[in-house]
Amino acid sequence: MTVEVFKTNVQKEADKNYVIAVIQSQFPNYKINFDLEDCDKILRVEGVELEPKNIIDYVNCLGYVCVALE
Repeated sequence: MTVEVFKTNVQKEADKNYVIAVIQSQFPNYKINFDLEDCDKILRVEGVELEPKNIIDYVNCLGYVCVALE
């Protein structure tokens, strides 16, 4: 199991739910959550054979900033 953490610019609850729904439709086995309370608006994704670039690309295509945190 791999866990990846990303910094985003997602601000609203509705946007958060939208991003989660889109990622989940592509990767139904991933566990996805946001921490909008954090200053970095953290997106956390957990899954097997997780490709961070795919997540970043999906979120970017939706019009949001998404950067992997080290």
